[in-house]
Amino acid sequence: MFGVAKSYTRGPIPHERSTAPLSRPSGHKVQYNKRARGQRNQRLPFAPPENWYEPAESGRPYRFVVQEPGRGYRHVVTQAEVRARLDQLPAEFVRPLEVVQFSRITRKKQSFPCYGMQWGAALYLYPIEEDLVEFYNQPPKPAQRNEARMYGGRWVHEPGGVWKLMWTEESIKDFYLNNILIHELGHLLDDRNSRPVDRERFAEWFAVRHGYRPTRSERMRGKKTVIRRHHGQH
Repeated sequence: MFGVAKSYTRGPIPHERSTAPLSRPSGHKVQYNKRARGQRNQRLPFAPPENWYEPAESGRPYRFVVQEPGRGYRHVVTQAEVRARLDQLPAEFVRPLEVVQFSRITRKKQSFPCYGMQWGAALYLYPIEEDLVEFYNQPPKPAQRNEARMYGGRWVHEPGGVWKLMWTEESIKDFYLNNILIHELGHLLDDRNSRPVDRERFAEWFAVRHGYRPTRSERMRGKKTVIRRHHGQH
């Protein structure tokens, strides 16, 4: 999404987990903007995407910064839900985290919106459309289809070459808490990889290992076996 700026020295280059939906169909052709999965488009000019929080490394618990989501958008998880999800992880995973920001979608950001981003010791979670429906004018790639299916999202092909990615309240919370949040935390914890492709591969593995799989195992264990009895059976 944001290109590398050699002259920009305020902080390290951010890592994003993003997707660029189209504006609502309005009769005119809209430019397709792909939501890059986890990495910025290195060909675009760099611009500071968010407020930079200088890492304090004080050992204090992380804090929240909440911005208004922006017109037509809403935050889909709460501070309490994020805190509860992070509390399920080993303490050493969360210790380096200093800020979780619920970011605002501005007009400029609408052309390259994110689901989430990691920058320094901060994680940024972005809002989504109020009705939980994203519009695209290109079909999803197999990996995008599979990812949406894993978390309950549904792709629908509309006439005119428009694709919709539709979420429910439950599925979008699942996606953010067990994928986006954990994925960005993986970027924060990755102190071994330097190449973008390697960092993204690690973050995706981390999200599946510590986000998707544990929550699915818990759901399977939580399912009760139903014993059907015939009338008169004791």
